[in-house]
Amino acid sequence: MKSKGKKNEELEHLKKDLTDAKNLFVAQFQGMTVAQDAELRMKIRETESKYRVVKNTLARKAAEGTPAENVAKTFDGSTAIAYNGRDPVSLAKALTAYAKTNPLFVFKAGIVEGRVINLADIASIAAMPSKEELIAKLLFLINSPAQRLAVAINGVARNLAVVLKQAVEQNKFHE
Repeated sequence: MKSKGKKNEELEHLKKDLTDAKNLFVAQFQGMTVAQDAELRMKIRETESKYRVVKNTLARKAAEGTPAENVAKTFDGSTAIAYNGRDPVSLAKALTAYAKTNPLFVFKAGIVEGRVINLADIASIAAMPSKEELIAKLLFLINSPAQRLAVAINGVARNLAVVLKQAVEQNKFHE
């Protein structure tokens, strides 16, 4: 049995994580093997997110005064939480991809950017392009007109150089 000090430390650590988490998904994982759990943890780590299996009483207490308080009622049964403070899309993608191949992993609730979402929205969020993809598309769109302008200017300069060269070769310039 854990000492009271150790429990308080665990509570404070979880409370800090839940306070910092803008995006959080609550799931049930009953019956998963150790290998399945390890695979899930690896996929979540790749998204720079955290994953914890939590004791419901501790989680409910830690959630008080945090955005997670709005989903604390789902902390029952075998509960796991996956969370991060920056990118809901990559985390939702990893979790939904895992859930498709592991039916024992079931979503119970979600918070995105501090707001509770419907479970159906998790799939929609997972289908969105990642932050990196959006930035790449935006940079392409911003760059595109500049590239066209550079090509046009280069074309004018190239054409001017060709005309000048031809004029010099044909002795069109006299002193």
